[in-house]
Amino acid sequence: MPKKKGIKRLIIPIILVLLFFTVDYYKTHTGDPAPAGNGSGQQLAQAYREKKKDLQVQGEGIVIKLLADDLEGSRHQKFLVRVSADQTILIAHNIDLAPRINDLKKGDKVAFAGVYEYQKKGGVVHWTHHNPTNRSPEGWIRHNDRIYR
Repeated sequence: MPKKKGIKRLIIPIILVLLFFTVDYYKTHTGDPAPAGNGSGQQLAQAYREKKKDLQVQGEGIVIKLLADDLEGSRHQKFLVRVSADQTILIAHNIDLAPRINDLKKGDKVAFAGVYEYQKKGGVVHWTHHNPTNRSPEGWIRHNDRIYR
């Protein structure tokens, strides 16, 4: 009988520790990223004008075209987003590191964070996923109130 009492005393602390780590993991991996601010369009326009590369950005816009997935090397879901009247961004979302956005369609609103690279047609944003090496800020895409990273 004394062994059962000792085991019962251990169960509650073990459950509490597991609960703590579960909540901590949930906050770390599914927390709500900051919404794209009003200046996000200006930031992307300036990055394009100045031909920036390796620039951490946030933005939002409307999906105007779904493109075929890039299956060479790391797989990427690709789509075009209109971020202002005169600028579109190619989003290259790594689906080997983050969930695919299966219900994405033309006309949908998305918000995103990632790394901007200049291209003549408006630029590309990649690293829209968690960072497995923790060397730079994590990227994400918000679509229909769900975060993909």
